[in-house]
Amino acid sequence: MILKPRLEDLKIIGFYLGKIILGLALTMFIPIFIGLSFGEINPILDFAVALEIAVIIGLLFSKFCRTDKDLNWMQGMIVVSLSWIAAMVLSAVPLYLSGHYKSFLDACFETMSGFTTTGLSLVQDLDHLSYAHNLWRHLGPFIGGQGIAIIALSFLLKGTSGAFKMYVGEGRDERLLPNVVHTAQFIWLISIIYLIIGTLALGIAGISIGLKPVNSFFHGACIFMAGFDTAGFAPQSQNILYYHSLIFEIITIVIMIIGSLNFNFHYQLWMGNRKETFKNIESRTFFISSMLTFLIVAIGLNQLGVYPQAIVLFRKGFFQLISAHTTTGYMTVYAQQFITDWGNLALFGLICAMALGGCICSTAGGIKMLRVGVICKALKEDLKRIIMPEKAIIIEKFHHIKEIFLEDKIVRSALTITLAYIVLYGLGALVGMFYGHPFLESLFESTSAAANVGLSCGITSAAMPAALKITYIIQMWAGRLEFMSVFAIIGFLMAAIKGK
Repeated sequence: MILKPRLEDLKIIGFYLGKIILGLALTMFIPIFIGLSFGEINPILDFAVALEIAVIIGLLFSKFCRTDKDLNWMQGMIVVSLSWIAAMVLSAVPLYLSGHYKSFLDACFETMSGFTTTGLSLVQDLDHLSYAHNLWRHLGPFIGGQGIAIIALSFLLKGTSGAFKMYVGEGRDERLLPNVVHTAQFIWLISIIYLIIGTLALGIAGISIGLKPVNSFFHGACIFMAGFDTAGFAPQSQNILYYHSLIFEIITIVIMIIGSLNFNFHYQLWMGNRKETFKNIESRTFFISSMLTFLIVAIGLNQLGVYPQAIVLFRKGFFQLISAHTTTGYMTVYAQQFITDWGNLALFGLICAMALGGCICSTAGGIKMLRVGVICKALKEDLKRIIMPEKAIIIEKFHHIKEIFLEDKIVRSALTITLAYIVLYGLGALVGMFYGHPFLESLFESTSAAANVGLSCGITSAAMPAALKITYIIQMWAGRLEFMSVFAIIGFLMAAIKGK
């Protein structure tokens, strides 16, 4: 028998949701400070309005839903899924007020794309967007990449046993430290340290190509936040192509790869465990799949003679492949070139790379390397069972931070999530085809949205139908949360309707 949610359930969900909204409101002081620094009066007012709305809503939830009870699994999952929707709507307010979006839906698309570290954009006249609004676009991926609930875990919900439910609800299930709150704080620590180093590297590279120091370091901070958190946002409409710099592109590639790696993997390296680089199933799977998908892309491009020089193939072909595989979405080509220049085989290679994605417990999207590696190990085990004598005992293991026996429940979980992603990719492609786009282009854009990539072949634009925008928003949301929190809120709504 399905039980109808109680009033107490709603109060607990509302209380913790209010806390997260208040945490989000605090982050709006950052673009306000930037606006003050650059003398941008109108942007300051935009964020002041959004800040006031967020604070009022957060306080109302916190006051009228006040409770001392902790979250259970269902409540934690629902808080997480609702917090991303609330963050999308509230964060869209200052962007919409900027006048650079044709509708509030477009602004919501932008913020969901940012928080989910996707990078598909509907902004108008990006090159003249204010510093404050531009920073807010890039701050979204930096918040969402670490996790919106991570803000609450780090600063607002210390000591709650329900913290782990929210942590898992955002598609993470690995603790770096025994306490999940300390894990969240460590994630922020290494992210901020990387931010400082990455901003300096990109800033210096920007100065070397002629950017003014202030602009160079501003661009460096924005590019790093979106690159490390595997979004595809950039301060200029030409994306990374704007900089026309090999060194800038190489630094960006390094940042994209670092961002796509498991935070637990980072922790092991910081603790001096260098052997993990070569032993971990995720790093090995990422290297192999990157080489295989690049081989497909290179063959496709070579057949058409698009980039005959090796350096050009690296800057155009390999850069886009790594951008796709890490689910970042940075581009050194124009969107239409994927259709006019690349051809079907190279496009197929990019789609495969986007679909596979980066590592679990990272800022990357897609199916994830651990699941791909586990499925390959399971296939290897099945082949051994066929070849070996019937009485032979076959034990398969894999290394992920430690040696793990390949159990049926691990394989089943990997296959279930993989199937869910494939279905999501396909459904988005069907919607794109319904609106008249060819299959391969529709699949490309759908995979980019659902795997939180951000590469576009030209379908994503402010002129596309509202239903297609909503489809991509749902795909970005479901793909980022890896389905479990989405399933939880669907089950909760069904229980509210049919429960007893």
